[in-house]
Amino acid sequence: MRTQFSKFALTAALMLAITFTFSCSSPDDDNNGGNNNGNGNGGSNTPSAGPCPNAVTSDGSMSCGGQTYKTVQIGDQVWMAANLNYNVSGSKCYGNAESDCNKFGRLYDWETAKKVCPSGWHLPSVSDWDDLKSYVENDNGCGSCAGKHLKARNGWNIGGNGTDTYDFAALPGGYGYSSGGFHNAGDNGFWWTSTEYDANLAHYRSMGYNIEYVNSNFNFVKSYLFSVRCLKD
Repeated sequence: MRTQFSKFALTAALMLAITFTFSCSSPDDDNNGGNNNGNGNGGSNTPSAGPCPNAVTSDGSMSCGGQTYKTVQIGDQVWMAANLNYNVSGSKCYGNAESDCNKFGRLYDWETAKKVCPSGWHLPSVSDWDDLKSYVENDNGCGSCAGKHLKARNGWNIGGNGTDTYDFAALPGGYGYSSGGFHNAGDNGFWWTSTEYDANLAHYRSMGYNIEYVNSNFNFVKSYLFSVRCLKD
């Protein structure tokens, strides 16, 4: 099992390396991350994996788990305009730092990501993301440009900010390992989709500081920690 896991992880990592120039950061084991629901490591005082509770949507916003998120309609879809930041088992703050949860939202493994969106919302599928990408590119009369229009105007490294045409405000939250270690905050954002590839891998979408498109060609090991955007049912 370890050999098979390593093979999948290495393959996925190599595919990412071809697309992006990676910068690495080490986990800060002295920082306690998280929000008002528990600690950043998803410790014993963290709720079990399940949907963000008490969701209320009104006036262009959605509240759940004691936090309020702006929402935005893009074409026929209504998206959360920020990454989910609900502390639940199976999630961590980047670098185990609460400040990074407040900035980027939390990072979730795939099994948790499938369950964490509140009632009335869901983890978007590959098809949902492709619909978003197609709408943005058709609306702007361009190809391979959706990332530029979805990325936030600030927060990306090395001149990688976007125009945030639709107030989607995509930020580069990086990724993490369930066992510890975090990489690429500031350079890349990774978002789980609900679409499974096989027993070990699931599809995701990503954006980078050095590209203007939404990367849609890869899958990754389910235990990795990526950001979550919820889509209204």
